[in-house]
Amino acid sequence: QVQLVESGGGLVQPGGSLRLSCAASRINLENYAIGWFRQAPGKEREGISCISTSRSNTYYADSVKGRFTISKDNANNTSYLQMNSLKPEDTAVYYCATVFRPWDAGCQRLSTSYPYWGQGTQVTVSS
Repeated sequence: QVQLVESGGGLVQPGGSLRLSCAASRINLENYAIGWFRQAPGKEREGISCISTSRSNTYYADSVKGRFTISKDNANNTSYLQMNSLKPEDTAVYYCATVFRPWDAGCQRLSTSYPYWGQGTQVTVSS
C-alpha cells in the first residue's frame, strides 16, 4: 500500500516561511505526479500546486503563486512545498497526494485525479 507522510507544518508569524515535506514509501516517485492541497476550517479542499512526473510542468493556484514552490526529489522519494511570505489566510491543513503517471507530462490539478493521500499537516499563520 502506498504511504505518504507529510511533515514540516507548525505555527509561523505572518511573513515567515515553512517547508513542507511529503515522504513516499512503497513506490518510486520517479513514476508519480504529486499534488498539494489544503483545507481551512469550514472551507472546501483547495488545490494549490502540482508537479508532473517528469518535473517539467508545475501549477500554482493564484492564491499562492509567487510565494510557494513545489519540487520533487526522486532520489529521496520526497516532495517539498516551500512556502514563503506566509499570510494568515494560508492557515489550513496541508495534504500531499500522488498518482501513478509515468507516461503523462501534465500536472494533475484536480483532487479526484489522486488515489493516494497523506494524513495532512497543520499550518497556522498567526502573530
